[in-house]
Amino acid sequence: MTRKASGVPYPNAYATKEEIEKNPKALKFNLAQRAHANFTENYGPFITALLIAGVGYPSQATWAGSAWVLGRLVYAFGYINLGPPGRLYGYVISQMGKMALTTMAVLTCWNIL
Repeated sequence: MTRKASGVPYPNAYATKEEIEKNPKALKFNLAQRAHANFTENYGPFITALLIAGVGYPSQATWAGSAWVLGRLVYAFGYINLGPPGRLYGYVISQMGKMALTTMAVLTCWNIL
């Protein structure tokens, strides 16, 4: 949606500085792109930890994974609408879920060994 509103054509991944100066919606597009890129950077470790933690702690892993997803949503909406300062609450929520999953994944591996 933000690509269409900003007028940034494919295949450009981000709006240029000149496009942002002409159209403020181009900055919102860049923020949405960065929020999405940050999600994809963090998705691999999250899903791996979720799968391993789910073997040993299925109920707790569900709650920690849900916290991570909720945090990522808050992160994305905050970052897109408020800029870099808006991502703080979502970051904290998602990191709490991620730390819990990572701990459970390590404990699961330890218990299997």
